[in-house]
Amino acid sequence: MELTEQLREELAQEIAEGQRALYQLSEFSAADAAAVRRRAMEKFSQARGTDLVLDATGHYSFDAEKAATQHCENFAGVAQVPQGYVGPLRVRGEAVGDELLFVPLATTEGALLASVNRGARAITKSGGALVMVEDVGMTRAPAFKTSGIEQTKELLAWLDANQDRVRKEAEGTSRFLRLEEIIPRTLGTTVLLRFRFTSGDAMGMNMATIACDRVVNNLIQPETGVQCIALSGNFCTDKKASSVNWQLGRGKRVIAEVVLPQEVLSNTLKTRADKLVEVQLRKNLHGSIAAGSMGFNAQFANALAALFLSTGQDLAHVVEGAMGLTHFEERPDGAVYASVYMPDLPVAAVGGGTGLATQREALELLGVVVDPDRPGIAARRMAEIAGATVLAGELSLMSAFTSSDLARAHERLGRAQKPTAG
Repeated sequence: MELTEQLREELAQEIAEGQRALYQLSEFSAADAAAVRRRAMEKFSQARGTDLVLDATGHYSFDAEKAATQHCENFAGVAQVPQGYVGPLRVRGEAVGDELLFVPLATTEGALLASVNRGARAITKSGGALVMVEDVGMTRAPAFKTSGIEQTKELLAWLDANQDRVRKEAEGTSRFLRLEEIIPRTLGTTVLLRFRFTSGDAMGMNMATIACDRVVNNLIQPETGVQCIALSGNFCTDKKASSVNWQLGRGKRVIAEVVLPQEVLSNTLKTRADKLVEVQLRKNLHGSIAAGSMGFNAQFANALAALFLSTGQDLAHVVEGAMGLTHFEERPDGAVYASVYMPDLPVAAVGGGTGLATQREALELLGVVVDPDRPGIAARRMAEIAGATVLAGELSLMSAFTSSDLARAHERLGRAQKPTAG
């Protein structure tokens, strides 16, 4: 249906007055429907005395149809975030090999890119970050209700006897999905089954969900009579910090390390090994223990959020990725060994937001491109780059604490310049 200006105004008025739902525009193209929704929000705001014009929200470069059908319901436009680059950052790993990279980061926080860039410079001058990645896999843990101990034992016995059937049913939902294990936990009449899958270059959450749904509805419920109460019982654990993910891992388990010579510490980071070690002890360890935190680090979430936004990762998984440990160790020659440990990093090279135009450009810049002959290697490369980027951010911020540069940097780079007198 053609969207005339008069029709747009009428539809927008109906939405603003609550007579039509935001989603009730299916007869129009995604771009036209978005225009109606923006106009509706303008009318809604104007009724409250606000002269709102959503001009910037309506300017975007990606495919509106794809965005509206795959990424965002009630699509209306964009929320733009500034993006910059840090580097060159030398990364060494199984998937990356040994490369100098420029890393795209999107953020609204002034001083973040300058900080990560300083860390990248220090890493590169020190020979690069060596990164090791383990593909732990994606998890989903349905919650079941039994009548008590006897039915719980029967359910677990059935599961043990039918592992091959369960695996075949689950893996039949995707040619890239592999069921690695099922870990049961029982609490009273609740049984939680933590399914762990590897999923190639996809992050795998949707794949795991679909596979578990098929297993539950086609096998477990009809053959055991045990009711599934929730397809996710939080023993997964998805988009929440948790001890189980710290211990068992989720997504990718990452370790990134570098040995920084005394010269690099002094000239680039303006610090010393003994100072870094003490800040690590009193801030990242003692402070985190006092807080009951599972993030024994300075700012994993900062670098991850910026990288996730640039590359189309699921932003909510930052809460998992932010768990982890930064470690500094002084060497006899005045150098420092520095590493980050990230037990729970869900990342992808395909699926979700990775298919959006600007995010795809960022992934291509990083060389994160799927190779049909090497499934999973692109996602592993993404994890290696993420580990090195987080390490860069930790090095710079921790060094800033030792030299009292943090507040000065934020004052200089994080605040808008005052207008000059005219």
